[in-house]
Amino acid sequence: QVQLVESGGGLVQAGGSLRLSCAASGSIFMINAMGWYRQAPGKQRELVADITRSGSTNYADSVKGRFTVCRDNAKNTVYVQMNSLKPEDTGVYYCNADVVPMRSSRNYYWGQGTQVTVSS
Repeated sequence: QVQLVESGGGLVQAGGSLRLSCAASGSIFMINAMGWYRQAPGKQRELVADITRSGSTNYADSVKGRFTVCRDNAKNTVYVQMNSLKPEDTGVYYCNADVVPMRSSRNYYWGQGTQVTVSS
C-alpha cells in the first residue's frame, strides 16, 4: 500500500510565501515523476508543477517564476516553494506520484490534499 501525505498549507496574505511537502510511504520500489496539482472552487484540477526522478521540471505558465518544485529521492518527498502568492493561487493542492510498488503494478497515487488560501 502506498500513501502520499501533504503538509504545509494554510492562510497567507497576497505576496506571501508557503512551502508544501508531500511524503510518499509504503512498499515502494521506485518513484518516477512527482507533481503538484490544484483545484479551485468550481474549477477543474490543474497541473501546477512536476518533476522527474532526474530533476527535470515543468511549470504551469501561471506560476512560472514564483513557484519552485524540488524533490528528495532518498526521502520519497516532493516540495513546492510558493512565493509572491496571489489570491488566484487559492485552492486545494494535491500531490501526485508515479509509483512502482514493490509487489504490484506501476500506478499513479494522490494525496488527500491541503488547502491554500491567499487573502487579498
